[in-house]
Amino acid sequence: MFTLSFNIHTLFLTCALFGLNSAAQAVDLQSKLPERLSSVKAGNQQVVLLGKKLTVGNTAPNFKVVDASFKKVELASYAGKTVMISVVPSIDTGICSLQTKRFNEEVAKLPENVVLLTISADLPFAQKRYCQQEQIENMAVLSDAVWRDFGSNYGLLIKDMGLLARSVLIIDSKGTLAYQQLVDELAKEPDYDHTLAALKQLVNKS
Repeated sequence: MFTLSFNIHTLFLTCALFGLNSAAQAVDLQSKLPERLSSVKAGNQQVVLLGKKLTVGNTAPNFKVVDASFKKVELASYAGKTVMISVVPSIDTGICSLQTKRFNEEVAKLPENVVLLTISADLPFAQKRYCQQEQIENMAVLSDAVWRDFGSNYGLLIKDMGLLARSVLIIDSKGTLAYQQLVDELAKEPDYDHTLAALKQLVNKS
């Protein structure tokens, strides 16, 4: 009984310290990143995005995120493959859940050389719980909570919110950003048909 209580206490303490450390890092990071007023709206308010704005046709920058076990995962891990990234603000909310489930269903229809990732700024604990609850098993769900490296490198980090702007990216097998859909409202789903058509066209060309 004592051991169980001790382990639970240790887990909660670790989570709390991790959260405080991540918050401090995020505040420090925000002060150093370029910012721009975007076309993305939260309600009726346009949001400010942090990080460099990317251009389709340019080389996609590498990034590092973590999986459910806090193991580092990089874009470079998927070299030679076409990578589609579904970006959501917070995975365990209505629209984000719909987006995640839709793309999880689409994975079975994709060629073997296409990798589908979901990235959010949620803690890995929350992502793992959500994926187990909703049976998200066909794609990797990764967290940008540790370093905010993905959000800052891709210009998708929302100032003063610590969340990522809803978007879908496709990086071709040569490492070029081939497609980018930045959804104009946080509470709106992406255009799935447009994204999947762009992916199909890209794969057929390669």
